[in-house]
Amino acid sequence: MGNDAYGGPGDPGNGRLDEGTGAVEIRAIAEDEVEPWDRALSLGFLRSHVESAADYRRRQWEPGRLLAAVDDGRFVATFRSFDVELTVPGGAVVPANAITSVTVSATHRRRGLLRRMMSADLAGARARGAAVAILIAAEYNIYGRYGFGPATRGHGWNIDLQRTRGLRAGLPTVPGGRIDFATMAEMRKLGPELHDRWRLTQPGALARDELWWKRQTGEIKVPGFDWKEPFAALHRDAEGTVTGAVVYKVDDNWDGSYPNCTLTVLDFLALDRPTACALWRFVFSVDWVRKVVVENLGPDDPLPLLLDDPRAATPYVENADFMWVRVLDVAAAFDARTYGAPGRVVLEVEDREGWAAGRWAVEVAPDGTGRCTRTTDAADLALTASQLGALYLGGETVPRLAAAGLVTELRPGAAAAADLLLRTPLAAWNPDGF
Repeated sequence: MGNDAYGGPGDPGNGRLDEGTGAVEIRAIAEDEVEPWDRALSLGFLRSHVESAADYRRRQWEPGRLLAAVDDGRFVATFRSFDVELTVPGGAVVPANAITSVTVSATHRRRGLLRRMMSADLAGARARGAAVAILIAAEYNIYGRYGFGPATRGHGWNIDLQRTRGLRAGLPTVPGGRIDFATMAEMRKLGPELHDRWRLTQPGALARDELWWKRQTGEIKVPGFDWKEPFAALHRDAEGTVTGAVVYKVDDNWDGSYPNCTLTVLDFLALDRPTACALWRFVFSVDWVRKVVVENLGPDDPLPLLLDDPRAATPYVENADFMWVRVLDVAAAFDARTYGAPGRVVLEVEDREGWAAGRWAVEVAPDGTGRCTRTTDAADLALTASQLGALYLGGETVPRLAAAGLVTELRPGAAAAADLLLRTPLAAWNPDGF
C-alpha cells in the first residue's frame, strides 16, 4: 500500500544557465498557495488532466517544508519534505528527512533549480537534527550528485499456483491462531499498532502516520490515484493479539468457464515466521485464484523456499532499487545502528556538499554496538557520500561496490573486513512509497 509521488522528474541542476543568480526565486510556499503548487506538481509529473488535490496537500502542508521555484509569479518547480522515523540495523530509529514531490517544469530545466531547492532543504534538515535524508528516485542518474545512494531494493514475486500446491507441509503454525477479514475502519484502528511493532524489526522501514492510514483505507481519496476497497485480513494469536495482516486485491478474469484470477498482495506484515506462514497459506487458498503477485517483499524473504515448488515463483518485473539514503550526520547515523562483527574501519568520504566529508573511524565492540568519530588515521577505504548512503543500512556490500569501481580499497583486504563489520542479518527493506 504505497503513497503518492516519488522524487521524480527533476532538473540535474548543472548550473549552465542561471543557477544561484536569483532570476528564479526559491522559497517556501504559504498555506494559501497550496492550490497553485499542487497544479505545478501535476504538470511536473505529466498529469495535467488530474483534478486538483489541493485539499489533500493542505493536510501535508507544514511551514517551510513545501518549496517552490517562482518565476514571474508562476510556480515552475516543486519540492516537499517531511520528518519520519527510519529503522536502522539493530532496531533503533533515526530521524530522517523524507523528500518527495520533486518536479521541475520542462520550461525551466537546466537552470539549477533542483540543486537550489535540495541545498536549502538539506541544510534545514541538518539544522533540525536529521541524521539522514531519504527519497525514492524516479530517475537513477539525478540524485547521486546530491549524495544519495540506493540503499534498499523492492523485490516481488509472481507465483503460479498451478505449478505449486502452495506451502510445504510441516512449516511452523500458531496454536490457537485465527485469521479474520477486517473492515477498513478496523484496519485504521488496529493497523498502526501492528505496524509500529513490525517496523522496529525491519531495517529500512518507515513510520506510517495517521494520514497514511486514512488514505490507504479510503477515508481520504486523492484525485488521480484511483482507490478501490481491497480485501484485508488480520491474524491473531490464541490470546487475541494481532500478529499479522495481509491486504490484497483480486481481479475478475475467466478463461471461458474456468476461473483464472490473479491475487495481488498490496501489504504484508507478520511479526514472526509462524504468522507469516499462516497468512501465506490463507492467500494461496483463495478460491478462483491461479496466480499470486507479490509486488514488493523483502529481498531476502524466504517465501519461494516455503513453496512446495520454489520454481513456481518468478521475479516480479519491477524489481529494482527503491529507497535512497543520504547521510547528513555521519556520527549520529552510524552510532545508532548495530554491526555484524567487531573491528575497526576508517573511511575517507568525499562529499561536495560537505555534510559527510572527511575521514571517519567506525569502531565496533564485541556486542555489535559501534562508535563513529572523526580521525586523522590512514584510511582503509575511499568512497563518495552516495556510496556511504548505499552502505548505511546494509543493503549494499563493500566488495560489490569495490568491484564496480565505486569504492577504492586503500588497504589490502579492507573491503572484505568492512563487509563483515557492516553486515546485517536481515536485508534493508522499505515497503512504502512516499
